Amino acid sequence: MAVRSPRLAAATLLAAALLAGCVGGDAPQPAQFVAPAPAVADLDGALRAHYNLLPTLSLGEAVARQYGIARAPGSALLVVALRRVDGEGVEHPADGRLQAQARDLSGRRAPIALRPVSTGDYVDHIGVLPVSPRDVVRIDVQVDADGRRQSFDFQRHF
Repeated sequence: MAVRSPRLAAATLLAAALLAGCVGGDAPQPAQFVAPAPAVADLDGALRAHYNLLPTLSLGEAVARQYGIARAPGSALLVVALRRVDGEGVEHPADGRLQAQARDLSGRRAPIALRPVSTGDYVDHIGVLPVSPRDVVRIDVQVDADGRRQSFDFQRHF
């Protein structure tokens, strides 16, 4: 049967081309593992900071209770832990004063009130900040330790 209309012929060719693209081609590929972003900042000297920013709802009840925070939608927990690294690479507790602020993509800045929380022999510095779905938050951290001021930053997507 011959196709007489040029429009119908064009539509038929387009449909055939689209169907041909669905058949064959590359087979589906397994998902590729994407390593998490590094959560460690090696500062000057032997000082190291471990950090994380995660939704408070992702915390277990026991962890939230240990940190003295409420698990709630729209909030994230910032955790920064200072460690001193010896010559053999072993980490030990380290003292320091920390300040942090959050910055969104529009450039708005908000300070994050940090407080120390003891976890065994170590001290973590924690603070809670508001977040929304699809937020991109950059965290700027300033560390005062050993008579020096150092800083690092990182970014998280929610």
